[in-house]
Amino acid sequence: MPWETIELNDGNKIPTIAFGTWTLGNGQGPIDQVEQAISVGFSHVDTAQSYRNEEEAGKAIRESGLSRNEIYITTKYSGTNGLDIETSIQNSLKNLGVSYVDLYLIHHPRLAVPDIPTAWAQFEEIKKKGLAKSIGVSNFGVTELQALLASAKIKPAANQILLHPYVYATQAPILAFAKAEGIAIEAYSSLIPLTHRPGGPVDVPVNKIAESRGVAPEQVLLAWVKAKGAIAVTTSSKKDRLQRYLDAGDLELSTTDIAAIDAAGAVGAQTLVKKSALRNIGALTLVALLFWATFHFGHLPARDDWLSETRSSDLDFW
Repeated sequence: MPWETIELNDGNKIPTIAFGTWTLGNGQGPIDQVEQAISVGFSHVDTAQSYRNEEEAGKAIRESGLSRNEIYITTKYSGTNGLDIETSIQNSLKNLGVSYVDLYLIHHPRLAVPDIPTAWAQFEEIKKKGLAKSIGVSNFGVTELQALLASAKIKPAANQILLHPYVYATQAPILAFAKAEGIAIEAYSSLIPLTHRPGGPVDVPVNKIAESRGVAPEQVLLAWVKAKGAIAVTTSSKKDRLQRYLDAGDLELSTTDIAAIDAAGAVGAQTLVKKSALRNIGALTLVALLFWATFHFGHLPARDDWLSETRSSDLDFW
């Protein structure tokens, strides 16, 4: 078994793999899935105010039979329903059925209102009150972290960010900055090359490494996350897959393996940027045609069903 526990910059320790509840929704489903994750060996559960399943996660944790100090709980302030930070943490604790969380994160820089220093000062108070053992951020870039650190009395313990090979080059500056400042990086959606972008350049080295080591491709990607010094936040409804995730902690990639994945990620990123640019151009062209038709005919053509809706997921290629 697998993933070690590491020490954060505040002296608290954190398991380096977490079961995430982002996509689970609410109801009995997330209760069953969190219980399953704990049963196979996950000791870190990651949720958020905006996931609307803190209550379910808390119930699953209680039903696991584990004592409070045997499970690590992360949740996030998401600004849901316009609630302030103090109210939000109290609600999260009530939903989870605990007196404290192990890690409390600002879910996104835009949620740090009225500004980052003010919001962070409130987080520092939460830590001082013992409502969260550690405090941190999510989706912060270098600029946002610099603004936070300029007035912070307590450094963020962690920054949870999107991290997979296709965004590695983009995220490299924040990885380097966090490392220099002693801020742990948590990586979410690291399996996107396999789950949402299959057939891309990263598949080639990942599959080759997986075949040579006798492991699954997802284990290779999680080992890549570990090699980057990040804490993995992942999920699955399949028990055998969760077990493979845990077993991936024993997989050590060579520098050659890592370099091959990095290089394939860079190639894939360039391709995806080009595709996104073409989609944007196409969408703008269609809009221009609509304006042209309106100008010349005084109204839209009777049959305008040729214009399909541009989905945000088409443009958000990451």
